[in-house]
Amino acid sequence: MITRLFLHLLVLFALAPLLPGVIGKTKALFGGRKGAPFLQHYFNLWKLFGKGLVISRTTTWIFRTGPVVGLAVPVIASLFVPFGSLTAPLGFNGDMIFVIYLFALSRFCTATAALDTGSAFEGMGAAREVTFACLAEPALFFSLIVIARLTGSLSLTEMLGPGLLAGWHGAAASLILVLVCLFVVVLVENCRIPFDDPNTHLELTMIHEVMVLDHSGPDLALIFYGAAMKLLVLGAVVVRVAIPVNLGNQALDLGVFILGMIGLAVLIGVIESIMARLQLLRIPQFLIGTILLSFFSLIMLLR
Repeated sequence: MITRLFLHLLVLFALAPLLPGVIGKTKALFGGRKGAPFLQHYFNLWKLFGKGLVISRTTTWIFRTGPVVGLAVPVIASLFVPFGSLTAPLGFNGDMIFVIYLFALSRFCTATAALDTGSAFEGMGAAREVTFACLAEPALFFSLIVIARLTGSLSLTEMLGPGLLAGWHGAAASLILVLVCLFVVVLVENCRIPFDDPNTHLELTMIHEVMVLDHSGPDLALIFYGAAMKLLVLGAVVVRVAIPVNLGNQALDLGVFILGMIGLAVLIGVIESIMARLQLLRIPQFLIGTILLSFFSLIMLLR
């Protein structure tokens, strides 16, 4: 149990910062540039942790809570999510709902920290963030319900366990739709193109980035580290649904998971290179379509 917990956390803390580097390198290759090194995110985190803090006098303890919760939530959530065929250290019946609302708690604390600055600009970003999250959560719920129906469990460890491979033989059409919906949720929750651009600083288009403009130093490092971990945890669900194989060897299974996560990061980088960001008014329409698609996958399964 302790060994499995240590391995789980080691993969989380060590692999998470690599994913933004892979995405950035993929985008650089598409743009004909050399780009930053794959390990650039590690260097950025190290530099930010060594800097001082600049805190506005108008803020309270709520402002400092956002980054801490933003890092703690992915760490706790990862303990309930299997990394490939490596089972999660913790789990109980219904933990999928617990994990979803853990991320909702993180979003609430981040939005509250943005509002605590008293800036109308950050309040605008917080409002957009929670609005789009309200449209992404139903798609996530319906997708997980389909998997729960196939595996007969509400625990993520069993839902993403060996029974998932049998589901591909009997309900491949539903799982393909689920895979698409889960991938869209990953893009929305991690503020990636075409829903948000983590590199933009345009006032009229910023969503997530605007909420963290007043954070600096170690607090900003916690936010970046937590965001990378969130990408890994949610991406682990997508990778497991796409590659539900068990090789029977822990090292090989871990290698398959790491390659799958790198492949997911490359795919995100490709999408961000070939697609433009959606107009702000089009994003709710797109997410409503994703909800309907996930609901249709459930209807197909029930029939």
